Order: sequence, then structure tokens, then C-alpha cells
Amino acid sequence: MAYGQKIRHGQIFMIKRLYDWTIGLAASPYALWALAVVAFVESSFFPIPPDVLMIPMIIAAPRRAFLIAGVATVASVLGGLFGYYIGAFLFDTVAQPILDFYGKGEYFNDFAVRYNEYGAWAVLMAGVTPFPFKVITIASGATGLSLPVFIVSSIIARALRFFIVATLLWKFGEPIRDFIEKRLGLMFALFCILLIGGFYAVRFM
Repeated sequence: MAYGQKIRHGQIFMIKRLYDWTIGLAASPYALWALAVVAFVESSFFPIPPDVLMIPMIIAAPRRAFLIAGVATVASVLGGLFGYYIGAFLFDTVAQPILDFYGKGEYFNDFAVRYNEYGAWAVLMAGVTPFPFKVITIASGATGLSLPVFIVSSIIARALRFFIVATLLWKFGEPIRDFIEKRLGLMFALFCILLIGGFYAVRFM
């Protein structure tokens, strides 16, 4: 096996272990605190999304669905600010290795040149789709995206994602779980594409 393949297999194994560990936190008596921690670190470097914790927590206690979504939203936005700080002040020592781990480091310089023009859209799309949100939070800091724009876009995106998940689970429970885990990310991505396409169609008509 080639060296690169060994590294990739090692990364997959590590992520699988982290995924299993994160799911296990849902049954902990400190699950809400664990969710806050996972949502925070996922916005800056951790590979497992908070949805992995949110889904079993809401299914087990649907009456707490919106509290759970609120905790995930607040912690994720705060974690996004930490990612912004990493990009702005710790790029070479911390941000670059994180971007390399997610396979985004090689083309980051070209990406950064065009980023600020579409930064708010990038934050919104990454905040609701399966794209790694930490890549965008770091990129926002590294390219000097307006901090107020970043904060507002992060709040909208993260609240939209987590409260839609919470609402679906509160309304439909376990039967909707498969749709959320396998298809909701795609639906969010299609929605963002249509939204941005409609915006540009109106702008240039």
C-alpha cells in the first residue's frame, strides 16, 4: 500500500473512532454539555458534525428539541469565531494543517483571492450543507472577511440547519431519521444553489 493511501486509511479509521465516540456521548447524563463542546470544536477543527449527537438526543427527548438546537447553534457560532481567529492569527501553524487534513490546502491561495466577494454566501452555504464548516470559518479569518458579516451569516446558517433538523425530529420522530442523515444535506445544497441562482438571475436581468 502506498504511503498516501496508508495516511488516508489512517484518517478514515480515526474519523470512524471519533464518530462512534461522539454517538456514545448522546446517552451521557452530560449530553447537552457534550453537544455544546462538539458543536464548538466542529466549527474550527473537529471532523464530526453536531447532528450526530443532536439526532439521538432529540429522538430520546423530543420536548427538548428546540433547546438542543439552540445550544448547538450558539456553541457552533462561538466555535466559528474561534475558527475565524485561527485563520486570522494562526494560519501557518494551525490553520494550514487543518486545511490540508480536509484536502483543501492545495488550492487555498487561489480560493482566497476570490473569497471576500462571495464570503457571506460561502458562510451561509457551508453552514447548512455537508461542506466542512471549519474550512469556511478559517478561510473567513485568513482572508479578512468582515467580522459582522461573518457573525450574521453564521447565525443564520447554523440556526437554519439545526432548527430544521430539530423541527423535523420533533414532528416526525424516528421515521424521519434516515431522511435527515442521508438526504437533508443534499436538499440544503440544492436549496442554496437555487437561492443563489435566483439572486443572480434577478441581479443581472
